[in-house]
Amino acid sequence: MDVAEGRNHMITVMLADDQALIRTAVAELVSHEPGFSVIGQAADGREAVAMARELRPDIVLMDIRMPVMDGIQATAAICADPQMAGTRVVILTTFEEDEFVLQALRAGASGFIGKGTEAGDLMNAIHTVHAGDALLSPRATKALIDRYVTPASKSAILIPDELALLTDREREILLLVGRGHSNAAIAADLVISPQTAKTHVNRMMSKLGAHDRAQLVIAAYESGLLVPGSA
Repeated sequence: MDVAEGRNHMITVMLADDQALIRTAVAELVSHEPGFSVIGQAADGREAVAMARELRPDIVLMDIRMPVMDGIQATAAICADPQMAGTRVVILTTFEEDEFVLQALRAGASGFIGKGTEAGDLMNAIHTVHAGDALLSPRATKALIDRYVTPASKSAILIPDELALLTDREREILLLVGRGHSNAAIAADLVISPQTAKTHVNRMMSKLGAHDRAQLVIAAYESGLLVPGSA
């Protein structure tokens, strides 16, 4: 789905935050935007998972720090459920929670936004994720990985079973995705069309069970194909 198509679709949103004031404020903001509908609000992670299974929202705006079940556990439960394959999770966070953001991306979140985000940026963020893109650039993901992922040994890189499913060309493109290249940049580097680059990226996401490019970047680093701190 492209962004234009996404903008013609009524986007259903669910909120998960233990602070009622924040839920109310965000719900009010989202509900007044054309093309958006807030269909549920949860006060903890367990309630969020149950509500998402019942309502199947397009987008879940998920807080990290919640009682009963935290946002990372709830994100993992939602993203692992095949019946909610069409639901995308966006983490509501602060910049001080980088380590938790990386855990959430590993759990399947499609990105994160700060709780101080302007209204217009929040709406654009929801549209971006609904269109199938990551709400976190590969370079930003790399910064998180450089900070929190233990460097792999360059002399003894082990290819996980999942990466063994990739063709040589796909692994080559995975390296470029991990370095922050867009589809257009990958196409230019490898002398292929942007559409061919996009097809390779989509196939990799399918093979690796990745929701978006952010998770491909994580796969490139955690597999040892790329080393934190390297160019």
